[in-house]
Amino acid sequence: MSIAENVAAIRQRINDAALSCGRDPKDILLCAATKMNDASAVRQAIAAGVDCCGENRVQELTAKLAENAYAGKPVHFIGHLQTNKVKQVVGKVDLIQSVDSVRLLEVIEREAERQGLTQEVLLEVNIGGEAGKSGFAKEEILPVVEKMASFSHIFVRGLMTVPPICQEVAESQEFFSEISTLSVDIRRKKYDNVSVDILSMGMSGDFETAIRCGSTMIRLGTAIFGPRDYTKSYQD
Repeated sequence: MSIAENVAAIRQRINDAALSCGRDPKDILLCAATKMNDASAVRQAIAAGVDCCGENRVQELTAKLAENAYAGKPVHFIGHLQTNKVKQVVGKVDLIQSVDSVRLLEVIEREAERQGLTQEVLLEVNIGGEAGKSGFAKEEILPVVEKMASFSHIFVRGLMTVPPICQEVAESQEFFSEISTLSVDIRRKKYDNVSVDILSMGMSGDFETAIRCGSTMIRLGTAIFGPRDYTKSYQD
């Protein structure tokens, strides 16, 4: 199937999943995870109607920006961001989805201030408490959000998560539901510099479950572009 056909099929699945739980399909954004896909493929996905593009690696982001690959749609950074790469991302993307530490927040704040702008971000939650995965622990999120008033050049749009690989739908549902509950707790507090209107959760294998648990943005790569070619060499 072509990229356009894949996007059309995904839209139908989004529609079905949303309607099954009484949600408006228009409330769910489709983010194309463009890792290891060239500018031509990105343009095809944009033409097919994805809502935004998400890049995992700074090198690829920089190269595709130079090729004007994302023209017409917002671009997000969705991979692990090293502090020494922040200058290459802040002000270049509409949203950094993967802010996983206070240290990274501090570096983004300084760079955004230097550039005279406000950078929108999501806080990444390591909802499964996995040792090998980045992100804030669930219990860290509220204390971090309480500190956001001191970050005058950052605006938190919401939360992002990648749950553990689950064999059963019920397991994934539990993790996604925890994020939804956490977002409600944040909204009730009405913190400065925070508006939790984005819950970025759900990928190619579990996005329908995520939608039923309140996701407002799904990040799909393989379902749009097909299997990635891991024989390609990318340095970052």
